[in-house]
Amino acid sequence: MPVKIKYLILSLAFTTATGIMHGSAQTDTSVIRFEFCDESVEFRFDKSNFINFTAPLSTGSIQSFYESLSKTNYQPVINALISYKEKYKLDDWLFYQLIRKTAGHISPKMENYNRYTLYKWFLLAKSGYNTTLSISGERLLFYVQSNDSIYNIPCHFKGGRQYVCLNYHDYGMIDFEVNKFSEIAITIPEAQNTFSYKIRQIPDFKPADYKEKNLQFYVDQNEYEFRIKLNPEIKTMFINYPVVDYESYFNIPLSKETYKSLIPLLKKYIKGMNIKNGVDYLMRFTRYAFLFEPDSENFGKEKRLSPEQTLMYDYSDCEDRAALFFYLVKEIYDLPMIVLSYPKHITIAVKFDKPFGKPVYYKGIPYSICEPTPQKEDLLLGQLSYDLQKMPYEVVYAYNPQKK
Repeated sequence: MPVKIKYLILSLAFTTATGIMHGSAQTDTSVIRFEFCDESVEFRFDKSNFINFTAPLSTGSIQSFYESLSKTNYQPVINALISYKEKYKLDDWLFYQLIRKTAGHISPKMENYNRYTLYKWFLLAKSGYNTTLSISGERLLFYVQSNDSIYNIPCHFKGGRQYVCLNYHDYGMIDFEVNKFSEIAITIPEAQNTFSYKIRQIPDFKPADYKEKNLQFYVDQNEYEFRIKLNPEIKTMFINYPVVDYESYFNIPLSKETYKSLIPLLKKYIKGMNIKNGVDYLMRFTRYAFLFEPDSENFGKEKRLSPEQTLMYDYSDCEDRAALFFYLVKEIYDLPMIVLSYPKHITIAVKFDKPFGKPVYYKGIPYSICEPTPQKEDLLLGQLSYDLQKMPYEVVYAYNPQKK
């Protein structure tokens, strides 16, 4: 990561809009600070320009909000946000988390949810992203245009483009047959960019904020113990992250401190092993260092954990372990792999120089099953659970290392 800046100064001269209550004529500047990853973000906010959004949701009230806010000196804030994004190479999801925090400190979510949501929409749109709003009564949904495959939150299509809802989780469940939403058509010329949910880099966190977690497992009656470093902020960062396609979430990396506490130790233990035994060790680490529990019991809904989240949570399911095992094999050996989806199970098959057990074939190439989730049997490398041997499967992701 580039050399750090101590503070990101966002000089705000916002005039919030669509309400009646104005601040006093006397200038009253406050300073708002919050932490974002490894940085302190600081706002100078002129409270005397604050106008509350109290009107009922409508095309007119939202249009008024937009027009009033557009007349203020908002551009320095947008420039600063984009500068931060570029300096620290924030992917779109992480940039949106910065915008969420920014909006929350300008207009706290619990004080006025609609105003908070409108600030998020305004900041994201003025940062160049193609966004849209829909309303039904006092429900306000905020969408961003994305080409990614998203599975557990509402999407709609307009002009052949997919728009994904960013704030559906705030409402729990909405019956769209009963609650009819209408779009708020506001043209924002600079809002052209497509939003991606792919995460290629986890930003740095302060090393002091990491907590240690003990992981234990056995291989051939030998006990192995790991003390890995994990940051609770990862849970916050991904709390509303949607279910994305396998390629996207299997390739989410570890944060730097977690990586340094785990990968060198794994490499130490497998040093001297051949590739088969090394992959077998990684398979058993992933299989036995964590307790199993389905998402329905753990989270009450489908949730795909990134590799770091799987390390963090006490319980995980087959998809989560498959993602972690995939990441470890990719990082340490960088072997070709395929992800196999059965009706109620996900597992991994790895391509070796020669296959082990009964291989599965993909495009004429043999791959060996490496089961990272506990089964009724203590499966060896190349073995598939008896319950799955006659079940149909689909290859949902194929990984081939880039030639170096």
